[in-house]
Amino acid sequence: MPESGNSMWNRRSALRAALGLAAAGGLAACGGNNGRGGGGSGSGKSLVQYFHAYGEAGTEQAIKRYAKAYEKADVTTQWITGSNFESKLFASLLTDKAPDVFEFHPQIQLVKSGQVADLTDLVGPVKDDFNPADIRSHTVDGKIYGVRMIDDPQFFFYRKSLFDEAGVGVPRTLDELLATAAELTTDKVKGVYLGNTLHSIVNPMIWASGADTLDENNEIAYHTDGVVGGFRTLRKLFTSGDLLLDAPTDFWDPSALNQGLTAIQWCGMWAMPQMQQALGDDLGIFPFPKVTDAGEQTVYNGGWSMFVNAKGKNVEAAKEYVKWLWIDQKEYQEDWALSYGFHIPPRTSLAESADKLKSGLPAEGVRLFNEFGHFDNIGWTQAMITALEDVLANCVRKGGDPEAELDKADGKVNRELDKLFG
Repeated sequence: MPESGNSMWNRRSALRAALGLAAAGGLAACGGNNGRGGGGSGSGKSLVQYFHAYGEAGTEQAIKRYAKAYEKADVTTQWITGSNFESKLFASLLTDKAPDVFEFHPQIQLVKSGQVADLTDLVGPVKDDFNPADIRSHTVDGKIYGVRMIDDPQFFFYRKSLFDEAGVGVPRTLDELLATAAELTTDKVKGVYLGNTLHSIVNPMIWASGADTLDENNEIAYHTDGVVGGFRTLRKLFTSGDLLLDAPTDFWDPSALNQGLTAIQWCGMWAMPQMQQALGDDLGIFPFPKVTDAGEQTVYNGGWSMFVNAKGKNVEAAKEYVKWLWIDQKEYQEDWALSYGFHIPPRTSLAESADKLKSGLPAEGVRLFNEFGHFDNIGWTQAMITALEDVLANCVRKGGDPEAELDKADGKVNRELDKLFG
């Protein structure tokens, strides 16, 4: 689910911020003291949960409604608006105002620092009902940290009528995407939009080149000839005049496509209902096209997960709440995934029974997710993400040499790997 529309910040790349990234500080101004729970048991327990401000109407009310239905504790929701949810979250974790429960993405620093609780006892009994890739992406040394709430596949959305008018087909390779964008570009419409920073397509481009971020031994796997070539091709696109730059909102928001600024937009399945409402049947999707013959078309799976603060004052009560809401309450889990934009429930039983995903474009999104989906590596940290985003900025935006820039990134990534894995 995207954030509120006034934010230009990309919430959709996973593994955002390392613990300690932000300076310590309170969150008094970061969200209302909202969503008081029912507390019907008279237990006197109070829990605080943090959520970023999702963009879809009804999301804040839904989370508070779920919390109010919980009878074993009073659950307060901090609905954090603005463009820096991560920095506010991590700042709060360094104080005595830290949340008991918070949403984020799986990242190994949280585990290594002892910040997040082991939830194996919660997830283990129903593990086989979760997407296996979601279990893997939250597992360290055989223990499961975090409960996946939603899976958010990302792909290209396009206007079918503009393709027909230009006489072009769906691109299957990155070179074809450039050629297609050129054919679609007019004095009023750009051929393609990848987001204002382009950061959201770094990992998809790596996977579509037949490479990966890290290999199974937690060693660099992205520095290949195919990835070098991918950066060079993206530079051609950047300088072609066929790429929409500096749109009013970033890639997570469907406005660029809906308002006719571009013919193709990289975005997430969460925005599909808004796009369908605006464009009707004049809407199609396709994966990130393959970059090399050794690569393959790629769908990037983002999403959000629920974690328990292992350093909080109410760890067991927080675990009990997380189990109640994100393990036991399937009705709420389905509502969260399908009533406010489209997301794929990480629970297989819910995904298979979801009528909204069984036909039309949503069903096609599920098919592409199942066939081409890639999930984040829990060992791929914020410092590593930033290193590769710097490569993109220096190569694609500034015209630097990809090989030299990747060499620089290798040094930064290897230093992180040494700290994490020895």
